[in-house]
Amino acid sequence: MPELPEVETIRRQLAPLVEGRRIERIEILDPRWPRPLAPAELEAAVQGRRIETLGRRGKYLLWHLEGDVHLAQHLRMTGSVLVRAGGDRFEPPHTRVRILLGRRKGEGKVRLAITDPRRFGTGELLLGSEQLERFLDARLGLEPFDEGFTTEHLREAMRGRRAPIKAMLLDQRRIAGVGNIYADEALFFARVHPMREAGKLTGAQYELLREGIVAALRAGIDARGASIDDFRHIDGVRGSFQDRFQIHLRAGEPCVRCGTEVRKIVVAGRGTYVCETCQPRPRRRVTRPRATAAPPGARPPRP
Repeated sequence: MPELPEVETIRRQLAPLVEGRRIERIEILDPRWPRPLAPAELEAAVQGRRIETLGRRGKYLLWHLEGDVHLAQHLRMTGSVLVRAGGDRFEPPHTRVRILLGRRKGEGKVRLAITDPRRFGTGELLLGSEQLERFLDARLGLEPFDEGFTTEHLREAMRGRRAPIKAMLLDQRRIAGVGNIYADEALFFARVHPMREAGKLTGAQYELLREGIVAALRAGIDARGASIDDFRHIDGVRGSFQDRFQIHLRAGEPCVRCGTEVRKIVVAGRGTYVCETCQPRPRRRVTRPRATAAPPGARPPRP
């Protein structure tokens, strides 16, 4: 958390409020947030610049500033961006960064607070579009909403991979934006067990999985994200996708399809939810010992 739908929800809510405004002041309270830069270096680079657009790629919130300067913000596990209209200072718990945005025509100033209880969130300064693209390309694969994200692309991304399919879905270098919640939901949609080898799915399973990934992410965006722990909208309101989960967090409950009890297992170090009737567990490989040739001069075994 937050995953693609949560970050896209923040982007959609925040963009109309911030685009076209200048960053009058930014105060970085947590020196870990802008590493490897010192807080003063990042503050000096962005202060006074106008926010041209607010974008997103994968789980990154992208602040595109005038002068071809970019800030790639990652919320990690517990980050949020909260907003208050007007110039009055406000400081929610766990504030790591304060931002004051200037007026727009007919509108007052806006204050932002980037909060993060666990302090894993980051802000990466990137000078120039080429540096931005290199930064993102080194970390992210295709987005599921990209027209190139086809069944064949998914099959090729998984070809020859023996790791569990759940682990591969979480690898941002292969598919950008999918995290634990939406991987579980997509695998349930496709009736694929999370521990099945990524390179061993059938053509029909790859097709259903691609559909499931897109459908789960769209449903998350429609519900304005899932608030399990810390995710909040920019006004502090919770998302509602957690109320629509088909499989995630439903351990001990009956499967919505077949009534079998949903199990919680661990895959790739993450709590994973599965119905092993709808998503049959893969068979274990049986490794037979190889026959070895008898050494020269050895007697044949007695009958």
